[in-house]
Amino acid sequence: MTTVTDATPWVRAIRTSHDRLAGLVGRLDGDGLRAPSYDKEWSIADVLSHLGSGAEIFAKYVAAGAAGAEPPARDTFPQIWDAWNARSPEEQAARSVEANEALVAQVESLSPEQRAAFQVAMFGPEPLDLASLLGFRLSEHALHTWDIAVALDPAARLTPDAVELLTDNMPRMAGFIGKKAPAPVVIAVTTTGPQRAFTLDTGGVSLAPGAPAAATAALALTAESLIRLLAGRLDDPAELTADGVTLPELKSVFAGF
Repeated sequence: MTTVTDATPWVRAIRTSHDRLAGLVGRLDGDGLRAPSYDKEWSIADVLSHLGSGAEIFAKYVAAGAAGAEPPARDTFPQIWDAWNARSPEEQAARSVEANEALVAQVESLSPEQRAAFQVAMFGPEPLDLASLLGFRLSEHALHTWDIAVALDPAARLTPDAVELLTDNMPRMAGFIGKKAPAPVVIAVTTTGPQRAFTLDTGGVSLAPGAPAAATAALALTAESLIRLLAGRLDDPAELTADGVTLPELKSVFAGF
């Protein structure tokens, strides 16, 4: 019997992340939208366009999963991206907020029965339940929202509810977003806020719950910093304590997305 994770905390975290994004957008004029985000190659409007097109695509997966239908055809995505890329920064901002609000409202409207029965394939043949699907969306949305927030305030951090959920979701994500280190190490990772222990292998590029039986390096940091590290968004060495591995070495494995 398939175990279904309660999606309620994920739905709430998606709402919090969207509300944060909408609040940030409301502060920006045309010059602000054209200013660089954390990723200097992307303006803030570029990030909003990416989140808007992503919201449209995720909405199709939500509709399919709720109805027990086939997932959307991936060859339909380029036309969505092209439409977003053709818009002005002001249009990208306004429509991004609208598209993300529509996605959040769509998820919030699902009945308990729909949430429990939800299944949709996304990255392979194995179907995802609603919590798993929202895990992918939350990691993307929370981090790209931070890309905007930190451009406006260097002290910005990920929202606490996103950190709480994504910390235990990062083992699933690490293999997707990392690449093998030239000189692999096995790292004993400990976090605070929440407190966790992981084994990070930069050879196989995996993050597994629990302390390693044998490690060649150690890393201690907050869970929020770990999430940003794995997403290629940690630049300050003061945010971690490391032995046997350096921040530049870790950043070469996790270059970001």
